[in-house]
Amino acid sequence: MYRHLLVPLDGSELATTLVTQAVQFAGTLGARISFFSMREDYAATGEGALARTVAPDAFAEAAAGPASAILAKARAAAAGAGVECEAVVRTGRRAYEVILEVAQERGCDLIFMASHGQRGIKAMLLGSHTHKVLTHAAIPVLVATVESNVRSAAADRVIAIIKDEHRAIAAVNQGLRAAAMRARNGEPVELGFLAQLLCYLAEFPDRLHHPKEDRFLFARLRARTDALDTTLDTLSAEHRVGPEQLARIEARLAQCRMPAGGACLQALAEAIDVLVDAQWQHLNTEEKVVLPAARQYLTEADWLEIDAAFTGRDMLARGSAQDLAAREMFARLMNHAD
Repeated sequence: MYRHLLVPLDGSELATTLVTQAVQFAGTLGARISFFSMREDYAATGEGALARTVAPDAFAEAAAGPASAILAKARAAAAGAGVECEAVVRTGRRAYEVILEVAQERGCDLIFMASHGQRGIKAMLLGSHTHKVLTHAAIPVLVATVESNVRSAAADRVIAIIKDEHRAIAAVNQGLRAAAMRARNGEPVELGFLAQLLCYLAEFPDRLHHPKEDRFLFARLRARTDALDTTLDTLSAEHRVGPEQLARIEARLAQCRMPAGGACLQALAEAIDVLVDAQWQHLNTEEKVVLPAARQYLTEADWLEIDAAFTGRDMLARGSAQDLAAREMFARLMNHAD
């Protein structure tokens, strides 16, 4: 049976669903995963060549692109399920060739892909390249999801958005946990980067993700059943106390930045561990209890209403200025973490 999956990702909603499927599939088999994403060769474009000359910092950021952010979310999903994984990034233009090269290089025995018919950059990994991979691959290829089969399901769209956002939060938590471990081991800790991770948790979950859950998903669930009232009350209360927890950690971080602040690193590490443990429990409750209950209790009309809020013109929706800013911030953090 298959022991090592290569899973190409492009950051689309379909790829979010693909990660879920790949992790479940690998968990069933006891297999490991190599998640792969490709960076466009920005330096080879006219715009990129100009940017490298006149604005090197902007060039470096544009050249890095979203690949690290895409893979960080996938790694977070695998870690949550206890599935061994690694992340691979390559720069190139012919995605299907690079996919096959990486599969051979990493010793994969199955390519686990999705397919959609988009063109342009969105098609870089999961468009016509799926057919080319199927045609040229020397190992089996499993096309796990076809976009036309999932596009119409409002519930699937909503849950994919929530899980994608959870994975971003989880990836930042992993960065915080790694910093705490370094502090406990007496290793150097980049306090500026740690501050940026904490800033993300203040800017994204508390201002965008949690309000979206409270206003739309939790509200519709409360209207349909009282079976989850205690759980939802607890989760909403945790949403409200999040800023206070972050403020306490930021205060400890400020102390550590003082000239004689090295002694407080252990206390900072302990505070981070408390925060991360609480957030893991929170995310786990939402994914293991709330989302399955939502599928059970909510009607199609409910899902359509939530979907319209999550993907429409609301300031909390995907594609809003606030959402795009949060995603850009996350991408910068994950590029720095690499």
